[in-house]
Amino acid sequence: MIDLSGKVAVVTGGTQGIGLATVRALAEAGAAVVLTGRDEARAKQAAAEVAAEFDADVTGAPLEVTDSKAVASLVRGVAKERGRLDVVVANAGVLEDALVGMIRDDLVERMLTTNVAGTIYTVQAAARAMMRQKSGAIVVLASIVGEKGSAGQTAYAASKAAVGNIARSTAKELGRYGIRVNGVAPGVIETAMTAHLDEGIIKGRLEDTPLGRLGQAEDVAKAIRFLASDQASFITGQVLGVDGGLVL
Repeated sequence: MIDLSGKVAVVTGGTQGIGLATVRALAEAGAAVVLTGRDEARAKQAAAEVAAEFDADVTGAPLEVTDSKAVASLVRGVAKERGRLDVVVANAGVLEDALVGMIRDDLVERMLTTNVAGTIYTVQAAARAMMRQKSGAIVVLASIVGEKGSAGQTAYAASKAAVGNIARSTAKELGRYGIRVNGVAPGVIETAMTAHLDEGIIKGRLEDTPLGRLGQAEDVAKAIRFLASDQASFITGQVLGVDGGLVL
């Protein structure tokens, strides 16, 4: 078991799917976790449930990751209140499919603002807090779609390709401060975000996946927990595929 006792973590988009599984994984390992979501009531309920499950220090807070000032304020507040900030997981993101000829302006704006700008704001806020203590681990959520592309997901693929390069670029900047930045690139994971995929698409993805199954949110959460831990102390600037071999 990875031990994160004494560590303080922030997970954005932590009310469902991979985000919630990550909160559970970090809390199980002993970390104090602040999870965020757009809906304050939902964030606090999710936090209370995880706290009760693991008898852990888990709190929920509202956050819109596209608001840079709000992100900076929340992260700075956590670091000040807790006296440190060890782990930040930039998980909040959106997915909306559209063929290239049908991509609306608002879809492009929403996808790039949330997935790209929101990740940059989160990493930026985390870096500012962690630079003072000269340590920390940041994990961002990329996607295999950002690496191999996907028909009908041009805007999403572009946004997630950017996220992977956010990890690589900031890892080069922040290593001198003892801060590691990595990403995970999930394959097809059974979450609310992928529930809209039709059976034909799912079947095709399964045929292309050597392990022959869909991923679970917990599969990704465990990879994030590893990258956030001291067991990954010499790993930075990597985007780890958690995809059952789909990109091979």
